Order: sequence, then C-alpha cells, then structure tokens
Amino acid sequence: MTESDALVITDSAPPPPAVLVVTGMSGAGRSTTAHVLEDLGFFVVDNLPPKLLWSALSAIQSDPAGAHKVAVVVDVRTGSFFADLVGSLDELREQGISPTILFLEADDNVLVRRFESVRRPHPLQGDGRVVDGIRAERAQVADLRGSADLVIDTSMLNVHDLSRKLVAAFGDDETRALRTTVLSFGFKYGIPVDADLVFDARFLPNPFWVPELRPHTGLETDVSDYVLSQAAAGPFFDAIESLIKVVSPGYLNEGKRFATIAIGCTGGKHRSVAIAEELARRLRTQGVQSLVMHRDLGHE
Repeated sequence: MTESDALVITDSAPPPPAVLVVTGMSGAGRSTTAHVLEDLGFFVVDNLPPKLLWSALSAIQSDPAGAHKVAVVVDVRTGSFFADLVGSLDELREQGISPTILFLEADDNVLVRRFESVRRPHPLQGDGRVVDGIRAERAQVADLRGSADLVIDTSMLNVHDLSRKLVAAFGDDETRALRTTVLSFGFKYGIPVDADLVFDARFLPNPFWVPELRPHTGLETDVSDYVLSQAAAGPFFDAIESLIKVVSPGYLNEGKRFATIAIGCTGGKHRSVAIAEELARRLRTQGVQSLVMHRDLGHE
C-alpha cells in the first residue's frame, strides 16, 4: 500500500465505519444474517473478494453520506481469493480499523440436510459429495474460526432465533425497537397488500358531507379537528395503541422490526388521513419511530 492509498482521517473527516466481517460455513445462515444486518442499519457487501476490502471501505468512508456500519460477507465462494482474507484484515488493523469477525457454524449433518433441501451443491464439493465439500471448507476456515470475535452455532436455530441473536449482538436501542409506517388509504381503492394491521375509520362521521370541509383534506386543521373531536375518536386511538403494545413484543421476538399500520376510510382523503397523522404523533411520543404515508390522497 502506498501513502496515497491510506485512509486520511482529519478532525473534519467522518470517522471510519465500524466493520463487521461475516464468514463461516456455507449453509450456516450467511444470507439470513446479511438481511438482518441490513435491517439493523448496516451497509452490507456480499461475496466481496478480500483483496478489495480496503478499497471498498475507503470508497464508503470518502462518501459524505457514507455508512457508519459496514458488514462484509466473505466466504469460500470467492475461490482462491478467500486465502487473502487474513492479510486483508491485518491491512485494516494497520490503518486503525479493528474489524469484528462473526463466524457462523453448524454441524455437518445439519449442513448436509440444508444443502439437500435446497438441491444445491456445496461450493467446494466438485465431483464429490456434499460432505466432501463441507470437510474441505472446514479445513480452510479453521484458523479464521479460532480468531473470530463471535461464533454463532445455527444448528438448532431457526431464522427467527438467529435474528434475535444478531439483534442482541449488533443492534442498538433504536434497531431493537419496532418501527412503524402509518398508512392512510381509501377502501374504494383496495386494502394495502403490505399492511400488517388494518383499521377501519368509516364508523366516524364523514367530513365529505360537510360542505365547507368537503374540498379539504385530513392534513388541514379544520378537517383534523372535526375528525378528532368525535366522541368515538379517543377510544379508537386507545384501542389501536393498546393492540400495538400487545403485538410489538411478539413481532420483535419473531424478528419483525417493521410494521405497517393501515388506517382506511372511504376515499382516503379525510378521516384516515387525520387519524394516521395523529396516531403517528402519539406513537412518536411513546418512543416508536413512525413514518406517515397517505396512499390515496389526491385521487379525488
């Protein structure tokens, strides 16, 4: 490495990203791990040749909007390049970056069953059997396993169990909490297919039938005040918030950290819009990160 290749860190430059190297046995859950880490806010690079590790991190760090957390999935799929991993990690350490190494493990018989279930060959089996590829891989990664910061044996874990372990190890307070999208919609345009919870606001009086409110939307104060002042609005919010408190721990235990809460009225212009805005506001005051979207606003 030349002096010009070095990552220059000044007082005004952003700090280098935290680096997590994900490796281990093929079939032990690297794909699931990559998806979970993306949900946790990591910039994930899959199947990167180790020689390119420093170049990739330099490019990410030089971007003003670069990621603060980077996960690099490296395994024997890179072929002969995999042997360069130890040297590439030493290169990072020389530049002041201490990567965390996560090694995913599983018993041989479990790995065989997983490869047979997806009917794919092991990347190292060649003309032999799956078990031959597994043995060859174990020999290649033995030293790396010994130097890993964290080893997770997935033999007895399902995807939800693995997700919980990863969140516990690499999540922060924000990523361990449920994040919601509160979506207003009109029933006459169809129920959102991505909704996890759907609530019907059509039991409330419709501002459409109030001439001075008809042309306005639930984003405007007059319409919002009309909808939220209805006697049934308060209990409606209380019921939704109570249900969210009930299901949130279960969602998180199952590895689900994003939920879409859909609020519907006839056309998605008045009632659902006002309620979605207020519900998101209430959730935020309770520490729940909430994004508001209005799917059908403007259709009429």
